[in-house]
Amino acid sequence: MPPVYRLALPALCLSLILPCVTSVEAADPAPAAAEKPAEQKPVERQPLPERSQEEAAALERIIPTQEQQQLQAGSDTFLALWKPANTADPKGAVIIIPGAGETVDWPQAIGPLRRKLPDAEWGSLSITLPDLQSDAIAPRVAKPAPTPKTVESGTKDSTTAAPIEQVAGGEADVADKVVAESAEEQSKADAERIFARIDAAIAFAEQQSARNIVVLGHGTGAYWAARYLSEKQPSQVAKLLMVAAQTPATTKPELAELTPTLKLPTADIYYQDKPLDRKAALERLQASKRLKTSLFTQVSLKALPGNTKAEQEQLYRRVRGWLNPSNPAD
Repeated sequence: MPPVYRLALPALCLSLILPCVTSVEAADPAPAAAEKPAEQKPVERQPLPERSQEEAAALERIIPTQEQQQLQAGSDTFLALWKPANTADPKGAVIIIPGAGETVDWPQAIGPLRRKLPDAEWGSLSITLPDLQSDAIAPRVAKPAPTPKTVESGTKDSTTAAPIEQVAGGEADVADKVVAESAEEQSKADAERIFARIDAAIAFAEQQSARNIVVLGHGTGAYWAARYLSEKQPSQVAKLLMVAAQTPATTKPELAELTPTLKLPTADIYYQDKPLDRKAALERLQASKRLKTSLFTQVSLKALPGNTKAEQEQLYRRVRGWLNPSNPAD
């Protein structure tokens, strides 16, 4: 064989082998690519904290540590602010219950009273209430029934329109019933959580050797205080004081139905400048007058717009005068 052909033969063989090797490698994918990664489980998100929890956490950074108490109510841990009476012989403790949207140091009523009551020889304990889940259940908005179709002659086709309207009405009634039952169940759950926190507050007051315990509620807090005392009737609580009382929008029974059932001295302080508040206060007063053994008293105040300090001082003097009736300064 000539030398030229001997030199060309290896190159020819190599050109024939390389395409075969490349095709084999392409047909045999990498083992790593063949193995599918294990499916990852979706990460479970922690439930968002309640608004009341976030506000309490913010207050913990600015309120003196010695005033803060972490109380336990079932599975709930909540912030309470405690100030002992500024005397060697305290008269007792006042448990302050804020209303909806208010904190344990709210600038209207809650904060001023909790800070001033120790000077009136009463310890003060303001507590955080949970968010009301019943408020989140919105009632269904009723939609008008569709206009029944008419036949070509211009008259109503009553044979088809009537059944359609009946079905639509039946579905609406069922939806209304479901919403009402859900709201009622959630309202009961809200009451249980709130009552557990008031129980914890009373237990704490007893640990401080409070010889008298008074519950003071502001806004919707007055409603929950009255409902708690009406249903549970704890022997440790001597008096109830309601300030600017309101009934939560989605809650039953009304406050005017609860106050006559209370079997302890009750003071109802309201602002006469607001027509709706004045009307509600009158209903409570009339309901109490129907009972011969009523221990219900009512005090009206005038709002002082533009003078918050004087308004809060007025409220404090009224509360102090009712708590300490023998004090000549009141």
